[in-house]
Amino acid sequence: MSLAAAIKMRGWCPGSLRPMPSGDGLLARVRPWCGAFSLDEARGLADLAERLGNGHIDFTRRANLQIRGVREERVGDLQAALAAFGLLDRDAQIEAGRNIMVGPLAGIDPVERLDVRPIARTLVRLLASDAALHDLPSKFAFLVDGGGRVSIAGERADVSLRAAGSAIAVGIGAEWIGSTSLDNAARVAVEAARAFLGIARNCNRVRELPADRFAELRSAMLAMLRPFDGGLPSVSTRPLGVLALGAEKVAVGIAAPFGRIEAQQLHRLVAILDKAGASDIRLSPWRTLYVEARDRVTACMLVEAADAIGLVVDDANPILRIDACPGAPACRSSSVDTRDLAVLLARRKFDRTIHISGCAKGCARSEPAELVLVGEHGRYGVVRNGTARSMPERIVDAGQARALLDV
Repeated sequence: MSLAAAIKMRGWCPGSLRPMPSGDGLLARVRPWCGAFSLDEARGLADLAERLGNGHIDFTRRANLQIRGVREERVGDLQAALAAFGLLDRDAQIEAGRNIMVGPLAGIDPVERLDVRPIARTLVRLLASDAALHDLPSKFAFLVDGGGRVSIAGERADVSLRAAGSAIAVGIGAEWIGSTSLDNAARVAVEAARAFLGIARNCNRVRELPADRFAELRSAMLAMLRPFDGGLPSVSTRPLGVLALGAEKVAVGIAAPFGRIEAQQLHRLVAILDKAGASDIRLSPWRTLYVEARDRVTACMLVEAADAIGLVVDDANPILRIDACPGAPACRSSSVDTRDLAVLLARRKFDRTIHISGCAKGCARSEPAELVLVGEHGRYGVVRNGTARSMPERIVDAGQARALLDV
């Protein structure tokens, strides 16, 4: 039997209005509007992480930000501060439903077919205004992408909208099934969510639907869509460093090791960006931040400054080949320290993908990796070319795990 059979789920995804208990205190997830935080918002979030949390900030695979170690008696202070920044939803159900990823260069990449942020804003409004949609599972995800240099069209989502010529391609699960107009795109996404609720039963995601119910959902959607001939990318990209967006526009990609940035690092990054004339920080599902730069000279300066404060700006950095969750003691589900082992492995010369997971839930990575180490009673289950939920071939201690890269 797979380890997945033993997984204990907490039953909801954390938010700011409904923080989740973890090993280092409460975990509060903050969702940006249209995928970006202004510099003032980012500065405020760094301050909140320092004052009300333990100073640890995580970027998530859903392009959100998490403040860790919040003390229970300070939750009200956190929520009041987020409300003052305009980052708090009206209630926890609306917050949970605002699970929308937006292409990180939306509106600034000239290669984009169109700026999809108006679609995302309309989708937010429609989801909040329809009480029936507040019953969507908290893991049910929307994706809105305009194409361009940094596309997220290949990321997992339940309902996807992607600019395709003068139309918007519509996807459910992993399949692009048709297209609609720009003006109708957000409403089509909402209708897809409504149709899912009608057949979901115990399923939280489109990919969990059995074949007959997926066919029913697909048929319902096809009735409101135009034909689509495909041709969209299936693999997303995560470029780092200086990104040329055309003859004049430049952006910078900056990653946080394992998605973790300390509050002081974020303070320093915001100060650097402010001095460089940036206006916001765009989040991505790869735990990578994107920032528009005035020119190439400014972009090069930003890359150098980000590298100096411990962030990742080079696609060749081996730490990018490792996915590692927070592990013990930060996570109650983990019995192993994932990050220390990940840092040690990153110093080795290797060309494989590695996933170090504190437990069989595999929160840091869903896709298979060439080497997976899964925490189990203080030791590590070893999986090759699989996921954290695969059956391990053997169990090793930390020293033996480090030696695996030597073979």
